[in-house]
Amino acid sequence: MRLSPHMAVMQNAAQKAARRLLRDFAEVEQLQVSIKGPGDFVSQADLRAETIIREELARARPGYAFLMEESGPSGGDNWTWRWIVDPLDGTTNFLHGIPHWAISIGLQRRLPDGTVELVSGLVYNPAANEMFWAEKGIGAFLNERRLRVSARRNMQEAVFATGIPFAKVPSSKRLPFARVLGALMPQVAGIRRFGAAALDLAWVAAGRYEGYWEFGIKPWDCAAGLLIVREAGGHATDPDGQELHDLDDDVNVVAGNAQLHGTLRGIVHEALNRE
Repeated sequence: MRLSPHMAVMQNAAQKAARRLLRDFAEVEQLQVSIKGPGDFVSQADLRAETIIREELARARPGYAFLMEESGPSGGDNWTWRWIVDPLDGTTNFLHGIPHWAISIGLQRRLPDGTVELVSGLVYNPAANEMFWAEKGIGAFLNERRLRVSARRNMQEAVFATGIPFAKVPSSKRLPFARVLGALMPQVAGIRRFGAAALDLAWVAAGRYEGYWEFGIKPWDCAAGLLIVREAGGHATDPDGQELHDLDDDVNVVAGNAQLHGTLRGIVHEALNRE
């Protein structure tokens, strides 16, 4: 399949970083690990992968800005193009030897009127050799296969994914999460927490999940996945139904297929706004 110049650059950067990550994953017990906070770790693998991706993207597109998990924003505030990068989403899985982690690269463009749109997204799981990718108006793909979201309409047949609050998540997010969980559990076939938000969104696009929600998610965890879901025929919004494009702050995300996104969004919205 012929890739656009942007997507070719993104895939080349992800694959180069992936080769290093796979070597580190094979020696995970020997990795040097520093603690960023309770339950949230950063390893030398993260830092090496981010450096590789940054160098590859900057070499190909030297004028583009960056928003990266480890090194933060760079390139100024008046950017026209910006990369949003998570070099290793699912770090805790990685450090525990669980082969469910991914590289996530999103690309934003600021239009002349000041609005921002997501134009390209990539989520790559090297351990499974699954490259999920999408470009605005072109569609979503897994490697070379076209993706479509699930067509299930019945909540009793649906499987949803989420991010369960852990040590560093503030208590203000825990009660709304419990409310959503309590409302969904009696209605659905299952709820999953696999520990990598970018892959959760990619799996919604692939029809493996009917939907996904999470509170306070970082821009680099969701930028690519939001576009992949939309280009696969699904919806990816905040709980109020607004599409997410700017991604300058943490966001609450609700994604799903066309049939069940509204139901999930309604449950999440009510949980967040209940007194």
